[in-house]
Amino acid sequence: MFPAAIALAATWDRETAGRVFDAIARETRTRGIRQVLSPVINIADDVRWGRVEETYGEDPYLSSVMGRAFVEAVERAGIVATPKHLVANVGEGGRDSYPIDWSERALLERYLPPFDAAIRGAHARSVMTAYNSVDGLPATQNPRLLNGLLKQDWRFGGFVISDASATGGATVLHMTEPNTPVAAQHAWEAGLDVVFQSSYGQQRPYLDAVQRGLVSPAIVDAAVARVLRAKFELGLFEHPYVDADEAARSNGSAGHLALAREAAAKSIVLLKNDRATLPLAKTVASIAVIGEDATEARLGGYSSTGASKVSILDGIRQKLAAGARVEFAPGPGRMTRDVVTVPGEFLRMTPKGDAHAGLNGEYFDNNRLDGAPRFTRIDPRVDFRWTLNSPGRGIPFDWYSARWIGSIVAPPQPPRRIGVEGNDGYRLYLDDALVIDNWKKQSYGRRLTDVQWAPGSAHAIRLEYFESTGNARLRLIWDAGVADESAARIDAAVALARRSGAAVVVAGVEEGEFRDRASLALPGRQDELIRRVAAAGTPTVVVLIGGSAITMSPWIDGAGAVVDAWYPGEQGGAAIADVLFGDANPAGRLPITFPVSEGQLPLSYNHKPTGRGDDYVDLTGMPAFPFGFGLSYTTFEYSNLAIDPVSMDASATAAIRCTVKNTGTRAGDEVVQLYVRDVLASVARPVMELKGFARVPLAPGESKDVRFTLGPDDLRLLDRNLKWIVEPGVFRVMIGSSSKDIRLRGELTVR
Repeated sequence: MFPAAIALAATWDRETAGRVFDAIARETRTRGIRQVLSPVINIADDVRWGRVEETYGEDPYLSSVMGRAFVEAVERAGIVATPKHLVANVGEGGRDSYPIDWSERALLERYLPPFDAAIRGAHARSVMTAYNSVDGLPATQNPRLLNGLLKQDWRFGGFVISDASATGGATVLHMTEPNTPVAAQHAWEAGLDVVFQSSYGQQRPYLDAVQRGLVSPAIVDAAVARVLRAKFELGLFEHPYVDADEAARSNGSAGHLALAREAAAKSIVLLKNDRATLPLAKTVASIAVIGEDATEARLGGYSSTGASKVSILDGIRQKLAAGARVEFAPGPGRMTRDVVTVPGEFLRMTPKGDAHAGLNGEYFDNNRLDGAPRFTRIDPRVDFRWTLNSPGRGIPFDWYSARWIGSIVAPPQPPRRIGVEGNDGYRLYLDDALVIDNWKKQSYGRRLTDVQWAPGSAHAIRLEYFESTGNARLRLIWDAGVADESAARIDAAVALARRSGAAVVVAGVEEGEFRDRASLALPGRQDELIRRVAAAGTPTVVVLIGGSAITMSPWIDGAGAVVDAWYPGEQGGAAIADVLFGDANPAGRLPITFPVSEGQLPLSYNHKPTGRGDDYVDLTGMPAFPFGFGLSYTTFEYSNLAIDPVSMDASATAAIRCTVKNTGTRAGDEVVQLYVRDVLASVARPVMELKGFARVPLAPGESKDVRFTLGPDDLRLLDRNLKWIVEPGVFRVMIGSSSKDIRLRGELTVR
């Protein structure tokens, strides 16, 4: 497993990322896989989104470069690339698949360029639609997006595939289709070619749409032709088999493991390094390694288990001499819990607790528990999330009530508290007494009541619930068997740090598909862990594991150094140790903006000018760490900006040059970043836009000239009639080490 996509974007290195993509393509091809549902080239401009880790960051240019490189590598290897998700896939609040109502200008300027690069530039043979709606129509049934933009405007000759179950999702999510066959009809008519479902049996309503004549034969033929064309191009009919020996040689090879380590090291971003805390000396006598992420070697979402994983703890131990003392403390973990769902083994259908496991559930087609139940069933436990559907057939998804009756048996270690967590609208009876009354609709929360039960005792239970708008969550909870040892684990970690020469705290986040984060803080008690370890007086390094931004205000002032390692792949532990001990000089740069607080979101460097200012009454509008940021163990100097010519026609190209020198004592890479601003335009333009970058290796004292070009594609804008043009005027040319750290500035005039 190589580093996650966001980590590869953080390398800001076309060449290294290209070699990784070639290796991925080789391993994929030798296994006989001829289509990949990748890359994710959505713009990650709200870092609360749980899938930022799968993207190449917030910038259209960087995402286009990385996405195009991936597509070119896999298509070159005879594999169909499927850039996704067309389009956006993340909406308000950083929430996955939320509706997209952005203007056509916003889509064309910001969110579609990576797809253009992947499809028209790199010739991807497939593209996947998004779950979300776009301007009121589900993306999978959106004719302007599929037949219009893709197949007519962009002349896309490949096939369009839906996301899993997205075609029928219009019937239960967007509520724009009466049933699945009609949803299929409208999707195919809009330009969809392939319906993606997760099991064969789910094909029935889609086949029904064809057999009933809802879809014209011409549309079916066109969709089938696009898929068959790709299969013939791949030679699947002539050469359907793979060489198993070649697959064994290629997958997990020594060369690919070495590349994974190199890429991981190049992706690591040094965010803070006060008083030269890093690199650590290899002669350190003792080191405390703290945090569960130091041993777990997590690889990120949609990842395999890995062929040869190296944890951070293992990497540090392998780096140091045999006499060094490396000790580990798990700390409190990423998550702490004080309650659990009541297991079904302690639930019984009768008040005496001597019948089937589970509770007798009664479900009503009204929200008042009126009349006879529409149906009854045995529910093994009460832990429900009715997001898309109702509890069962014949029940409206947004208008129902339920009652669970039976008994609950106390385990050998009885609970002290029992209760309910979920949407408001519930009441709980124990031994025929009402102990929790939350029979109202307002929000979501948890309510608990104290109990004193003898081991093995049985208690009558009745839980009632009503729902009047849908999207319900409900679970019966208690604290039996839950032992919160987080405080003691923090104490043990602090004690270990005090008796060590250095402390490395590895902390991480929880995220993923449909796992968006409302808070960007480290979950659980990890903030407290870092703060107390740093206060122990031992030089403290924090290594962050995760695929998106993390807020650090509660602890960053006390930490000596902070390193963002993303999800670094199966060789990540070795690569992180290389950076911590100076065998690799960090040069990763942030492909996303790190805010000070969630209240600033969405926050991206390339916004358009505001009508007033950026600040809040109680907080700056500036980020904690800007796009493109990253420190090094050495220093760099910029000079000799040259723009040639300084004035040109709209169809011409200018050469931009500068000199970069390593002024420190260590070899290192500098990531030189080129930004442009249209000084005066007919429509509002971003305050700055990335238009080029180069990762430049430099020995101590060495200088190199760095060259970029700026042409019509870099300077164009959408005019007031949504036509791409290059307007005459002045363009500010900025070169620096991040979007905030601009070292050189000049002007280019377009006549």
